[in-house]
Amino acid sequence: MKKLLIGLSLLACVPTLATAGDAEAGKAKTATCVACHGAEGIAAVPVYPNLAGQNEAYLVSALKAYKSKERNGGMAAVMQANAAALSDEDIADLAAYYSSLK
Repeated sequence: MKKLLIGLSLLACVPTLATAGDAEAGKAKTATCVACHGAEGIAAVPVYPNLAGQNEAYLVSALKAYKSKERNGGMAAVMQANAAALSDEDIADLAAYYSSLK
């Protein structure tokens, strides 16, 4: 019983993995993103971060934080407005797409 309780408590510490996004669907959803982050996820202006090759889980986390207005500073107001319109599926798809780029 003690081993079962330890195992269950360890599982509680592991973040729940969301359904993986669809990179092709994500590519189709980048119309708003490309203005700042570039067509291939490489920003032309240094103030905007490159998204190409970024860690997928990080992108999901960042977009959700912008959507919930937990992430502030810099260009957060712009990102909050853009992320507000995204569903969880959109976020997963965009993250899958940008993380797949080199």
